[in-house]
Amino acid sequence: MARLTTRDDPERVYSQLANRLSGLIGSVRGIRVDRDEKRELLTLMMTGSDGTELPARALSDGTLRFLALSVLELDPETPGLLCLEEPENGIHPDRIPAILELLQDISTDPKEPADESNPLRQVIVNTHSPSVVMAVPDSSILLAKPAKDIRDGKEFAKVAFACLQNNWRAKADPKQTIVTKGEMLGYLNPAAVIRRESSTAERSRRVIDLPELQTFFPFITP
Repeated sequence: MARLTTRDDPERVYSQLANRLSGLIGSVRGIRVDRDEKRELLTLMMTGSDGTELPARALSDGTLRFLALSVLELDPETPGLLCLEEPENGIHPDRIPAILELLQDISTDPKEPADESNPLRQVIVNTHSPSVVMAVPDSSILLAKPAKDIRDGKEFAKVAFACLQNNWRAKADPKQTIVTKGEMLGYLNPAAVIRRESSTAERSRRVIDLPELQTFFPFITP
């Protein structure tokens, strides 16, 4: 997805945003901003595939989330760290793969040089959703675990972040805490499996694709 620049014409911006949303959630024909000069009011309007135009206040929470994140993705002047709590909230289960695809596209592609088309951005989300845990790359998963430590002779509670074995996180730090199979199974609900197409090998290697977990999902076919 080509990102926008500050020199882009507004109509091109609206067109590209509408195309991106249509690819993610469908049923989006156009986006525009209605200007009320008398009341000094700007209203974002979305036109559906049936020609019906609705203001932003009439859109669902899920659609608004897709809209906001799509704007962030296309804006090259929004670098830095983006943190979201449970991005799947308000999203129809069938669209969870789309929201995860969008979040991955927002972040910097480490295989390409950082520039206006690939701004430096990192995305961190927390989730309790098995559907999300299973659908993301295994190297993206960190499990927050309660732990104890001792400092100055005093014991205190803390949070430790554990990763799955056999990925770059585990190989980069021999002291890295590893998530056991038993701990991960608590986050893997077979009834919530989401099939997802992927264009790259890295993205297709989801948690659910790990060989050691395949026996727990006998009904899934390649």
